[in-house]
Formats: sequence, C-alpha cells, structure tokens
Amino acid sequence: MKFLAITLIVHRPDPVTGVQKPTHDRFREVVDNAVLAEELGFDGFGVGERHERPFLSSAPTVVLGHLAALTRRMRLFTAVTTLSLLDPVRAYEDYATLDHLADGRLDLIIGKGNGTAQRELFHVTPEDQWERNAESYEVFRRIWREEKVTARTRFRPELTDAEVWPRPYQQPVRVWHGSATSRQSVDLAARHGDPLFSANVTHPVEPYAELIRHYRERWAHYGHDPAALTVGAGSAGLCVAPTSQQALAAYRPVFESNLAFQRATGLPVVFETLEDFAARSSALIGSPQQVIEKVHRYHERFGHTVQHVSADAAGLTDARHRDSLELFQAEVAPVLRRDIPDPPFDWGPVIAPPRPGPVPGAP
Repeated sequence: MKFLAITLIVHRPDPVTGVQKPTHDRFREVVDNAVLAEELGFDGFGVGERHERPFLSSAPTVVLGHLAALTRRMRLFTAVTTLSLLDPVRAYEDYATLDHLADGRLDLIIGKGNGTAQRELFHVTPEDQWERNAESYEVFRRIWREEKVTARTRFRPELTDAEVWPRPYQQPVRVWHGSATSRQSVDLAARHGDPLFSANVTHPVEPYAELIRHYRERWAHYGHDPAALTVGAGSAGLCVAPTSQQALAAYRPVFESNLAFQRATGLPVVFETLEDFAARSSALIGSPQQVIEKVHRYHERFGHTVQHVSADAAGLTDARHRDSLELFQAEVAPVLRRDIPDPPFDWGPVIAPPRPGPVPGAP
C-alpha cells in the first residue's frame, strides 16, 4: 500500500484557538508539511484546487512547482484538478511544464470540483459541469498523447492540427478520477481504464463502497484487464496516539469545533458525537492498532491500494500533528505496506518505450 499526505489549503480560523494565520504563513505551512512528509517516508503529497473561500488552492501548479524543487523522491498529486472549470489546452501547458520540472513525479487526480461560488466565477452551470469535465478530459488526454490534435469542441474554440508545447516528460501522465458521489466520474474513469480515487471523507463507508462496486462493473463492461484496476481512498481526519484515549482526547476539541461550525453554517451533520465519528467515519483516530484495523476494514470494502491522510494539523497542535504523522509512519504504515499490495503499476515516472525508427544503414 502507498500513502499520500494531502492538503486543500483551507484558510480559516483555527477550529480550537480561533486564530487565523496570515496567508503567507499558511502557504509556508504547506511547504513545511510537504518537506516533512517526504522526510517521514510518505509516497506522495497532494494539493487540491478550489477557487472560492476559504481555500488558498487556486493555483496548484504554482504550489506543486515549488514543492518539486524542494523534494526529490515522493510523487506530487493534484487533489483534484477541476477540469470542468479549465481550458484543457492551458491546463495541459501548465501540467506538462510542471511534470518536466518534477522529473516525471506528477500524478493528476481530476474531477468536476465542488462549490457554487467557483462555478459562478467560471460561468459553469450545474447542468453543463459534467459535460465540461468529460470534454476537457478528452481534449487534455489527446494533447498529452498526440503531436497534433483536431477536436470539435463545445465549450472552447475548436482545434485543427493544433500543436501544444512543451511536449510531455511522462508518456502519458497517470490520471486518477476523483469521485465523491457521482457515477459520471466513475464511468469516465472506467471507460478510459484510469484509476479511481474515492473522496471517502463525508459519509460512512456505504455510498463510497457502492460507487467503487459500480466502477468495477463498468471496468469489466469496457473490457479492461481486472488485474489493472486501481482504487485510492481518502480519510476524514488523522490523529494517531499511543492509546485510543489519548487520541480521542486530542481530537475532541477539533471535532466539537467542526461540529459547531457545521451547525452554524447549515451544513448537514452526519456524525453527532466524536465516538460515532471515530467509529463510523473514515477518520483514522486511535491507537496504531486501531488505525491498522480500520484501514483493513475499508480495504475489505474498497480493495484500495493507496490511502491518503491529511497533511494539515487542522486544529491539532503542530507538535501533536507531527507526533501523529511520525507514529503513523513508524507503526501503522509498515504493517499496511506488508499486508496490502501496492498498486499494479510502477510508482515511478510513466515513460513509454521509444517508437521504432529507421535502422542506420538499412536499405
């Protein structure tokens, strides 16, 4: 099993202290967390993309480009690239450039994105967002693979023998499809034989397990090799401590503050108590053994081989968060790496074999 640390660069007051860091300090924190993740042995680091309050992740290529210069080993993920909002030509240019700078360590997780404000900012409607996402992906993946592209598009100017530069480093880049509740994302992933990344953060396991079952059905429908099917899954929180009592005590102020925020803003409350949240959500809160057992339970339902955890303290003290990450890597990750297989592909750069050319001196 592989492990990612992911941030959406949420920028709001600390749920416990009420203090909001300056924007500059929040970006500095993201950079420090990425460097720490590599030091601790995480296999990847992901940066989300949102174009509305309270997120600072409107330019993930810029953030990931900076992280590419500061890290050497772990892969860099988008989480997610909101192709429904983007021109696929411009998105390709940004990510192909980033992939060169990262020496082929880039993976994309794409999706339509969430949020009314960002849809309105880009003049995208609920009715056309899925079509935009699918069209943008079709154009994006063709540009990555083809020297010249002709495409009859609905949501951007048509392309005729278009050449887009730079040509990519990875051939092609690996693209995951992020899915929270939508069968459209699942079908798009299965159609192209791409891996699926389940958000798995808001609800109990059932709706996510149902989507993954649907993905497996569509994967088979499109005739892909069952052995190549790949699933990743998120988690709703992280707090690993030597005992379950210590973990619950450390996380309780975070949970209670988040619960109050949900009620004050009219968000649906799924878990009324911390105990229910720790038991039935995907949050990894408890002793190392409890966390290992929970990931195993989710693996039985999902068959996932990649797991993400929060890169952010998210209300824990910085020291507690670091202790949690260190304990996760020291006592949780080694067991899960042993028990659960890795994804069925090489974790390094995706480099296609060279095309055969003329043999020098041949007639």
